[in-house]
Amino acid sequence: MHVSPTVWIITVVALAVVLFVDIAVIGRRPHEPSLRECAVAIAVYVGLAVAFGVGVGFISGGRYAGEFFAGWITEYSLSIDNLFVFIIIMGALKVPRIYQQTALLIGIVLALVFRGVFIAIGAAVINQFAWVFYLFGAFLVYTAIDLARHRSMEDEEYQENRLIRFARTRLPFTSDYHGTALLTRVAGRRLATPMLLVVVALGTTDLLFALDSIPAIFGLTREPFLVFTANVFALMGLRQLYFLIGGLLSRLVYLKIGLAVVLGFIGVKLVLHALHENNLPFVNGGEGIGWAPDLGIAVSLGFIGATLVVTVVASLLRSRRDAVASAE
Repeated sequence: MHVSPTVWIITVVALAVVLFVDIAVIGRRPHEPSLRECAVAIAVYVGLAVAFGVGVGFISGGRYAGEFFAGWITEYSLSIDNLFVFIIIMGALKVPRIYQQTALLIGIVLALVFRGVFIAIGAAVINQFAWVFYLFGAFLVYTAIDLARHRSMEDEEYQENRLIRFARTRLPFTSDYHGTALLTRVAGRRLATPMLLVVVALGTTDLLFALDSIPAIFGLTREPFLVFTANVFALMGLRQLYFLIGGLLSRLVYLKIGLAVVLGFIGVKLVLHALHENNLPFVNGGEGIGWAPDLGIAVSLGFIGATLVVTVVASLLRSRRDAVASAE
């Protein structure tokens, strides 16, 4: 897929403008978005992603459109799983509802930065070392097993990481939030606010999620342009999605299992691809293994879509059954 520097620049500028409007214009006032505001924003962002994928199909062909949609759907699903952790962090740090939007905006910006860095590193490494697909595949299989072990939101328990504990012990903090400020001055003394801890918690969480998401999407496409755009579109509307279905996320009881299946599939796909293109001298004498199938994007997109549909339907049926049982 050939993408000229001009197309890169236009795409990055256009996406930056959309994000700027969302972050600096719509989200600049601390408030809890209404259901209508959230629904309209999510519909617009999903529509933009679909239109972009269709445009890729018209210009570059169905293969690359399929790669974009597979990557976007996978990253969007992983972003929804991120919301579980965001909810836990917000609750544990007792973030007032009107300030949660600002905290989420900061978290999304940090996620974009981290993913941008990992995309650049991942693309460079893949171009130089084909064997890295073995590592990516093994890492995704391990992540899938770990996700399957923690099946539901109830399994999640917030534990402060070392960076947060270090900040608590080394910095003086106020006991209450001071709006969305990270630092404030009380009686002439400069103090940190709990919002600083929220930013640190979200930032470190974003870093860990980026470690999962980037290998996953490189397992679906090796085009940096598609990897970048799929990640940006997946993060668009995440803030509104948090407020729109935050209370309903607990109904997706099988989401983690579904994501585990998807990540496991991509991990196996990466290992098979590495075997197919093998150049490690201690594996089959440095020759590619012909029997190792290189799964196409149509198979990947179909498997991912079917898995997520089954996951959502099964989750809703389970939630309805549990609600009926509780009522009885």
